[in-house]
Amino acid sequence: MTYIKFLNQIKNAQAAGKQSVQAPFSKLNLKVAKILAAKKYLKSVDKISVDDKEYLDVGLLYKNSQPAITHIKLISKPGRRIYRRYGDLRAVRQGFGLAVISTSSGLMTNKEARKNKIGGEYLFEIY
Repeated sequence: MTYIKFLNQIKNAQAAGKQSVQAPFSKLNLKVAKILAAKKYLKSVDKISVDDKEYLDVGLLYKNSQPAITHIKLISKPGRRIYRRYGDLRAVRQGFGLAVISTSSGLMTNKEARKNKIGGEYLFEIY
């Protein structure tokens, strides 16, 4: 399950009003979930094991009974990879959104990538 399916699973669960969702574990999904939890788009992220299979248990966050995640815009897709230099990274929604970049130093937000002067694959924007 790629991070694209993982993000769609989170968005669909929030649209249905669920409190948590279980997704198959991968290192990429875990890192994406930890970034979103650190930036207050998710409530919690836990790795659980059920019958020799690993899952991510993701607690969903709501603000005033509205989902914390309203839009997910996929930038880089399997058929077309998009790369950005650190100078080309801009604020998402005038600073109210978040972009996730895959760099040589791991996944990080657009603000962290600009601060560290590192470019990379522009994965998605979320707000």
